[in-house]
Amino acid sequence: MKTSLLLPALLALLAACGRDAPPPPADIRPVRAEQIGVQTDRTRTHYAGAVRARYETDLAFRVAGRVQTRLVEVGAQVKAGQVMATLEPQDYALAARAARAQLTAAEAEARLAQQDLQRFTELRAQSFISQAELDRRRTATAAAQARESQLRAEAARQANQQGYTRLTAPHAGVVTTIAFEAGQVVAAGQPLAQLARSGEREVHIDVPENALDTLRAAPELTLRLWSAPDASYPGRLRELSPMADAGSRTYRARVRFLNPDARVTLGMTATVEVGSEAAPGLSVAQTALFKVNGLPQVWVVDPATQKVAARSVQLGALRGDRAAVVSGLQAGEWVVTAGVHKIAPGQQVRLALPGQP
Repeated sequence: MKTSLLLPALLALLAACGRDAPPPPADIRPVRAEQIGVQTDRTRTHYAGAVRARYETDLAFRVAGRVQTRLVEVGAQVKAGQVMATLEPQDYALAARAARAQLTAAEAEARLAQQDLQRFTELRAQSFISQAELDRRRTATAAAQARESQLRAEAARQANQQGYTRLTAPHAGVVTTIAFEAGQVVAAGQPLAQLARSGEREVHIDVPENALDTLRAAPELTLRLWSAPDASYPGRLRELSPMADAGSRTYRARVRFLNPDARVTLGMTATVEVGSEAAPGLSVAQTALFKVNGLPQVWVVDPATQKVAARSVQLGALRGDRAAVVSGLQAGEWVVTAGVHKIAPGQQVRLALPGQP
């Protein structure tokens, strides 16, 4: 009875072993891909700099002396003509007084010479003196008048020198630097303070020589403050140095704020964004590239069969994570952008578009 039950099961097992195994499924590899299209690449380069005033004036006394008073501090707002410091005026006051005294004496001598000339002219008309004597009197009068003019100019110069003992602001602005104290002896023309004029503000940046053309041709410049990163201001290139710095080999550029507001203050750190736009053309992600015998290749997907084929391409300039395509591809073709080293020629793939898992 047991033998009759086991026999059908044994026969079924032997029949199953005699059948062929089912074929394995085709090797379809998922890859990421993108469709080649004509596009205009826009890139932005950032340069860090500091906010400065367009006009920054170094101030100095026009005469030498000992500083008597200092009336401003760093950061002080001053008006045009406001006195910022004074020198001890005693020596210049004495020199001005001496010049005025000499002028008074010269004026008296000139008046006397003029009166003598008038009398001698009358005597000459009556032939009481010679013409030579009259000519000498005329020469003496002219010399006295010249002496008077000379001392009048000297008196005015000494009065100016006395006025130069006061250091005044040439225009309204803010004091950014002070390099002197009361009691210090200073020389004429020695820089003692710096005054930033109120009004225009700009950012000073250093640009490498290979970026000069891009900066000059930039369609737009955007300025951002580190203290207010959400705010942006349009800018304009105002000045570009014709010579490179000897140490850094960079060129100093000054970018002007077109519409600054109260948040733009001196000394702040700012960023200048330089936008550049390349000519329209084909480009491909650099992750799609691989090399065969040193030549760049991409995997092109046949839309009908979903199979890949390697194709040589000629590349142009690199822009960020993309490369310009000079030849080898046409707009509308699909290329593999991820997994390029794990597929073989003729392999069937399944496209996973950007944004898909």
